[in-house]
Amino acid sequence: MALHRSQKLNLLRLLVLLTVTLAGIKFFFRDSFSLDQQKDSSRESSFWGKPGDPKESAKSWDRSVEHQDAKAPAPKQEMRKEALRDFSTTQMRLVHLDLKGAPPKVSYLEQVFPLFSKLGANGILIEYEDMFPFTGELEILKSPHAYSEEDIAKIQDLAELNHLQVVPLVQTFGHVEFILKHDKYRHLREVERFPNSFNPHVPETLALVKSLLTQVLEKHWRSSWVHIGADEVFHLGEGMDSKNWMSRNGGDVGKMYLNHIREVVSFVASWAGGQQLLLWDDMLRKISAAAIQDSGIAKHASPMLWVYSPDFDTQQIGKYVAKYAECGFKTIWFASAFKGTSGPAQAWTPLQGHLQNHLRWLKVMQSMAATPSIRYQGIVLTGWQRQVLGVGVEGKPYDHYSVLCELLPVGIPSLAVCLQTLVNGGFTDATRKKVLDMLGFQSMQLEKSTCEGTGAFPGSDIYRMVEQVNDQLKDSVVKVLEEESFVKGWFSQYHRKHLFGNPRNLESFGSKVLKVHENWESFIQTLRSHMESIYFSDTVEEWMEENVNPHMDRLREFVRDFKEVLRLNARPKTP
Repeated sequence: MALHRSQKLNLLRLLVLLTVTLAGIKFFFRDSFSLDQQKDSSRESSFWGKPGDPKESAKSWDRSVEHQDAKAPAPKQEMRKEALRDFSTTQMRLVHLDLKGAPPKVSYLEQVFPLFSKLGANGILIEYEDMFPFTGELEILKSPHAYSEEDIAKIQDLAELNHLQVVPLVQTFGHVEFILKHDKYRHLREVERFPNSFNPHVPETLALVKSLLTQVLEKHWRSSWVHIGADEVFHLGEGMDSKNWMSRNGGDVGKMYLNHIREVVSFVASWAGGQQLLLWDDMLRKISAAAIQDSGIAKHASPMLWVYSPDFDTQQIGKYVAKYAECGFKTIWFASAFKGTSGPAQAWTPLQGHLQNHLRWLKVMQSMAATPSIRYQGIVLTGWQRQVLGVGVEGKPYDHYSVLCELLPVGIPSLAVCLQTLVNGGFTDATRKKVLDMLGFQSMQLEKSTCEGTGAFPGSDIYRMVEQVNDQLKDSVVKVLEEESFVKGWFSQYHRKHLFGNPRNLESFGSKVLKVHENWESFIQTLRSHMESIYFSDTVEEWMEENVNPHMDRLREFVRDFKEVLRLNARPKTP
């Protein structure tokens, strides 16, 4: 039956309404499902904070770190981004940078690190002392020229770029003059008169040591080792607190030493970084193997056996190695010297003596098969910057107050000889040629400690100029002031004291003296300019005061008096 036109129209309207209704329902449920998805996603994202909101995630991380720091002195976990390298099959050769004197600018380290690596080094031992950028309560320890935190990071980046492992050294018992010189820490001295060593019985001592280590380790999270010093604890046992302790403990200084070192080792071992500890061995030589073994330090630490003399007894060293094996140490390190151990106020490095020292150490390394239970891990080529006075097995003290010795550029030829001797197992003609090629010299006289040629290594200009000062300045001044007959006859100390002289006589030698003075002043100014490109102003002034001014001041005073007498034009002598 045919539908009426009005019925057809109503049916069409009904279909349209039905279609619109179904579309609306579908749209409604689609939005609801999307909203549920967003809520679920929001719940997942809220674990890290609001999307694009770093503050929330940072706050969450800070709370985690604060909780961790409250429990144990572990470094922030974001620092350790990769596991420490396995060095069990690597023999390390570290160059020691002693920053207690003449610390180089970072710009010079940038130049010299590639040379260290090329010569055969694969690490550096950095003894910061007051050059570390201590903060907070420790800020008083900083030198006015201390490295910045950015400098410390850059030094490590430069080292990594040149395949050099960085090992920081923090003194934790002896050689803490840079700390105990301050009134703030004077009460922590073992003996009140001397700033050399900590009193281990004052609780504040260990707290201070932990603070020192904490700040240094936080900036060296990439390091596989940390050196805690622990050598030459002078006057230990002489303080009243120590005497009281020994009266209750059978007078055992060794045990007292180990008690403090055990606390330091335990503290560093608790860090999340997993660094192995190194310590100088001289104090351990006097302590029984049983006592060292009982202390437990061998689990986390390795002794660094040091001898700097050119003719040391290798058999005695073998006995020490056997002793440390008995103590339970798994690895052992050695320490030689490429500069800074040949006498007080040494300005020029003797090559032959340092070479002989390393040849002796090669013999020790070759004999390590006799003690298979302890493994030789590496050697540090020490480059002391404030003078070591003795070079025997026991040595004699250097400290924060000692004079400067050989500058690093002056010691580089010795470092090259010593490193290449270790790398090649001896110093042959072929080794000599390698050294000459790498340093840009034509020849080398070990016995005379001289190198012929201009040199082409970082700081070679300073090397050459210091050589001239060392060899010629004093003799030049003595010759013109003491050996010139005209000076002795017509311008003696008596003439100068009374400003009394005849210009006719003075002019007979004056031009020669003035020329010597002018040439040296020009030379010294050039040397100063070169040094200032490598060193901070205080180092330049100290080196000039010790090595230049004692001679130049004589010449300057002579020229001053000479010009004054000429100006007076033969007046009667002054009273």
